[in-house]
Amino acid sequence: MPEPLKNLYNEKFFRSLVRSFQSVYVNFDAEGFMTRIYDDQWENRELKDRLRHITRSLHATIALPYRETLEILKPVAAQQRYGFECMFFPDFVELYGMHDWEASLPALEFFTRFSSSEFAIRPFILAQPERMMMQMREWSTHENEHVRRLASEGCRPRLPWAIALPAFKKDPSLIFPILENLKADPSLYVRKSVANNLNDISKDHPQRVLETAENWIGTHAHTDWILKRACRTLLKNGDTRALMLFGFGNPYTVEARNLQVLPKLLQMGEEISFSFEVIHHSPQPQKLRIEYALGFVKANGSLSRKIFQITENFFEGGKPFSFTKKYTFRDMTTRKHYPGEHKIAILVNGEEKITTVFAVENK
Repeated sequence: MPEPLKNLYNEKFFRSLVRSFQSVYVNFDAEGFMTRIYDDQWENRELKDRLRHITRSLHATIALPYRETLEILKPVAAQQRYGFECMFFPDFVELYGMHDWEASLPALEFFTRFSSSEFAIRPFILAQPERMMMQMREWSTHENEHVRRLASEGCRPRLPWAIALPAFKKDPSLIFPILENLKADPSLYVRKSVANNLNDISKDHPQRVLETAENWIGTHAHTDWILKRACRTLLKNGDTRALMLFGFGNPYTVEARNLQVLPKLLQMGEEISFSFEVIHHSPQPQKLRIEYALGFVKANGSLSRKIFQITENFFEGGKPFSFTKKYTFRDMTTRKHYPGEHKIAILVNGEEKITTVFAVENK
């Protein structure tokens, strides 16, 4: 099992951080800082709580006015390896800098180059959305890819682990000028964020995203890559307009048959093997997106559906194509399996073609 992220904050990390602070600020109280960090609640704190605790401990240890503290934090941040574990630098701005936008916005722009400010920026958006989005629009043309990514990632309507932006779920209009600037960005890091932002928007405003995709598609290879990733939820849901946009054939000409699952009864931890055939009846080759959906039994006995992609490709007409796949019913950190009757379905271009059931039991 992978090491929990919260354990990134260990003795080695803090000793290195202390040395960085002492190299910048000779009055940094290393012993006091470590005592504050390892309080009687440290072992019980989860990841985000540990991050916030570090922020507060730094504030108490340095004990200087906000702007003076920023001038200490900046060179220390620049010494760190880019990663999630250093997000307490922008978190300091979120927690102590909402009163001073003139100092805080440049600080967030600076810190995002060393540890993303995507979470810390959101209270500023909530406080003054139009002002903040004007700033982020400016950041979207910045020379640094981390700053450009912040312009997109920070305003995602459904950013995981982050404060919600309900106004942007309702109306994402302020986001689109930023994405327009980034739609062919040379950085893959930025393009992934643009795609994820659009995918977020598609869950509340699918037609808005489809209109954007229809206007942008074919203008640049980077843009086409973004759009395909951005429409992944629409494609999984079998949205006809999205499927046609990316050249997929008419699902009504396609047949899936001979779905076989073995064994039909298995024990927890074992795997199933399933096979099936796909054939389409058009005279010309058709682009097909072939997926399988597993209906997992939940703790309450209902089914929760998860879709897995098998392939996207062009297939000749009138010729059957065979597929074999496996799935292991082993618990993971992201999914726990329960006994009961499960369902498997084959989807072609978003349309469910054939289904069957099998059972899983405890050992």
